[in-house]
Amino acid sequence: MLAIEPMINMGKKDVYTEDDGWTVRTKDGKPSVHFEHDVCVRRNNADILSDYSIIEHQEIVNPNLFTGA
Repeated sequence: MLAIEPMINMGKKDVYTEDDGWTVRTKDGKPSVHFEHDVCVRRNNADILSDYSIIEHQEIVNPNLFTGA
């Protein structure tokens, strides 16, 4: 089992961790998002367990969301 956790920032890539040891923030204060993709890896097979279809649908139907275009 793997958890792939990309962090996508609108600003620079530089981040810092708060004193709680858990909270990560961008140094420039720009918005960011952190997703977790769960993958189960087996011999000759990998299953993607994450499902972001609800988020992907909202990106399509909501004109107020920034999509980077």
